[in-house]
Amino acid sequence: MCSCSRSLEWSPHSLQKRIRLPYCHLAGKATCLLRAADTMSTQPPMRLHGSGPTVLLGPHQALALRGTFSLQQNPGSPSQGKKQSKESTITINCVTFPHPDTMPEQQLLKPTEWSYCDYFWADKKDPQGNGTVAGFEILLQKQLKGKQMQKEMSEFIRERIKIEEEYAKNLAKLSQNSLAAQEEGSLGEAWAQVKKSLADEAEVHLKFSSKLHSEVEKPLMNFRENFKKDMKKCDHHIADLRKQLASRYASVEKARKALTERQKDLEMKTQQLEIKLSNKTEEDIKKARRKSTQAGDDLMRCVDLYNQAQSKWFEEMVTTTLELERLEVERVEMIRQHLCQYTQLRHETDMFNQSTVEPVDQLLRKVDPAKDRELWVKEHKTGDIRPVDMEI
Repeated sequence: MCSCSRSLEWSPHSLQKRIRLPYCHLAGKATCLLRAADTMSTQPPMRLHGSGPTVLLGPHQALALRGTFSLQQNPGSPSQGKKQSKESTITINCVTFPHPDTMPEQQLLKPTEWSYCDYFWADKKDPQGNGTVAGFEILLQKQLKGKQMQKEMSEFIRERIKIEEEYAKNLAKLSQNSLAAQEEGSLGEAWAQVKKSLADEAEVHLKFSSKLHSEVEKPLMNFRENFKKDMKKCDHHIADLRKQLASRYASVEKARKALTERQKDLEMKTQQLEIKLSNKTEEDIKKARRKSTQAGDDLMRCVDLYNQAQSKWFEEMVTTTLELERLEVERVEMIRQHLCQYTQLRHETDMFNQSTVEPVDQLLRKVDPAKDRELWVKEHKTGDIRPVDMEI
């Protein structure tokens, strides 16, 4: 009867390979997604040991969580009292990771690049509350912050433009001032050039402000104008996949609980039949066995659906994080180029300003009080015969 009892039990040991398959499957997906990259790996993107940061929430958080995803032993089976084999996976927030105690170190997908696709798989404790923030959400917030910084930079340039325009306006106005207009000679010519240089400098600053608008401010404002909308789409897509994963995990837990109950019922009826405590017939045993088998099949189906959902989430995470990474590189490089353009325009403005001052310098070097006196005397002299004493 004991052997009969064991034959009636449904055991998920046969599912062991199928349950572990998705991790290799996910690795293969990652390899396909990164085929265009310089370095590729056939392992999932989590790193649990070694120099790289861990993907899990940490040993204390991991040990505190009890939602472990493992079918290594029948729940409620007669062998429950025996030493259990060490679990090979651990589930945190409905995402299944390899157990840190039972697996070798995983290779990063892009080992030399500190890529987004390698370091944001786990959730992080929310510093503002008791919940957690998904790794993808952290990346998304960085992108949105970058967009805001870009907007503020363009506003800064706009303020610079206003200052230049106002400065040019005031310079032009000052150049028309008539103060000291009566100065004569070489000094008068130098003074007139000083005033003219203001008008020239005003024109230089006006052109500088115009180029700042067209070549720096406007590109900064226009770059990725639909960025926030695109990010919302990505956020909703990944969030929906994560919700689906959580739903599938809940189904697994429900199916696991149902299987445990069916196995307990089958075991109880079998024991009652063995010790003649019940009038249960062999038909009752068969019925309980069918229910237990059905519960096992349901669990298998739920696990398969869960793994499919996790595989899809994994693929989209790799693809989307790499796209976010590309956009961030593009944003930084674009800003760098336009700030370089700003400095170039500033150098040109200084050069033009210098050119407006050079005529003033030249005339100041030519200022000659003796020559000025000669010219003035020749023009305004009244006579060169000096008075003498009167004679009687």
